[in-house]
Amino acid sequence: MLTTLIEIAVSIVPVFIFLGMLVILDSFKLVKWRDILITIFIGCLAALVSLGINLFILAKSDIEQIAYVRYIAPVVEESTKALYIFYLLRRRKIGFMIDAAIYGFAVGAGFAFIENLYYLQSLEHHKLIVWIIRGLGTAVMHGGTTAILAIISKNMLDRHGYENVKILIHGFIIAIFIHSFFNHFFFRPIIMTLGQLILLPVVVGVVFMRSERHLRTWLEVGLDTDVTILEYIKSGTLSETKIGIYLQTIMDQFPGETIADMICYLQIYLELSICAKGALLMQESGFNIPVGDDIKEKFTELSYLEKSLGQTGKLAIAPLIQKSDSDLWQLKLLS
Repeated sequence: MLTTLIEIAVSIVPVFIFLGMLVILDSFKLVKWRDILITIFIGCLAALVSLGINLFILAKSDIEQIAYVRYIAPVVEESTKALYIFYLLRRRKIGFMIDAAIYGFAVGAGFAFIENLYYLQSLEHHKLIVWIIRGLGTAVMHGGTTAILAIISKNMLDRHGYENVKILIHGFIIAIFIHSFFNHFFFRPIIMTLGQLILLPVVVGVVFMRSERHLRTWLEVGLDTDVTILEYIKSGTLSETKIGIYLQTIMDQFPGETIADMICYLQIYLELSICAKGALLMQESGFNIPVGDDIKEKFTELSYLEKSLGQTGKLAIAPLIQKSDSDLWQLKLLS
């Protein structure tokens, strides 16, 4: 019994320790523990689905197991792990690459948890070194490949736009390649495990530094811009700016009350944007800022103004609002 518990611990615990380290290293703590637990559970479901598919294909085909493990299993397993990540990205629930790394590793951790439990109960007793390799090697590989897939996919979508879903294939292919390479056992398992433990923290560390630098730049530049434009609106000098000149050029196309709604919409959007960026900066400093009723009222008014403006009005005001993926995500953070 004690031996079994030790085997379970060494084959499962390391991947969750690594996941915990990723969360601790995230200065902004944008991914909540509740979401991480849900993602781990999704990873467990992905493992069960993959297990069923793998057993079915092996039973119905003449493919040798070693060939299947090297070339087909990586495709099946990375596909099931990737589905939830792609869902989060398409729904724009992942704001930055740091978040992508955490979500990806959480899916892989859940997957590895179920996979190792399956092997523990289905295989004959092995030496403890086997389960150490499965814990530090295979389990961390599952987390690492999905984290890399999520990071690459998030980066590609940020650069090329969320409408071009075909670019998601890049991260998917790389994850499959890494998984397949790991399953080929070109080197002794202990060498592969040690190499992975050295390379993976370096890759994730670079991602964390780049993502946090991008996040701080976006916060500082975006906050300054938002505050400046809001000051123009409240001081009545908006007409002297490029935004005011643009509004004057479309006055002939819309009635006066619609132009007023556009300015009101812009003001509320800027107030919410400033509030969201301020909350992020406070959160980084260890303060948790609750969302008050006034914020909820602003969202209600923003929704009302969107309906009032209609599709044509929203298209006309679109050039005035910097709705990048990060800006849209920050409003979701508040809401």
